Amino acid sequence: MSDKHTTEIKDEDGAIPAEFKDIVSKIEKLSLLEASRLVKVLEKRFGVSASAPVAVAAAPQAAPSSEQKEEQTTFTVELTETGGNKIGVIKAVRAVTSLGLKDAKDLVDGAPKVVKEGVTKEEAEKMKKELETAGAKVTLK
Repeated sequence: MSDKHTTEIKDEDGAIPAEFKDIVSKIEKLSLLEASRLVKVLEKRFGVSASAPVAVAAAPQAAPSSEQKEEQTTFTVELTETGGNKIGVIKAVRAVTSLGLKDAKDLVDGAPKVVKEGVTKEEAEKMKKELETAGAKVTLK
């Protein structure tokens, strides 16, 4: 009962080393979210980055004008519009920040307003998704 992935994951000789078969099997069963979390744990634990080789390989292929432009590492999440579900947006703002009810309401009422500054890309996208699910329009800067 081997699946497609087991036959594709091989070392240089074309076979999965015996000591890794159990690990590979367990990783194959992870959901995408679980696999992403595993990568983050491994990166933190061993002080490495899984994305570094991709960035290094992509850099030489970039156009001269884009070589000078660095990838943005911190983002500002801005609430641009509240949409029709103001109460839901207030709840979402409270969920993604540590604001109290009054502060969250004031932020939503004053849109466009910055929800949070200096966040990572992953955190900014998570916040954006949660706020948009509540009906808000969000801009990442």
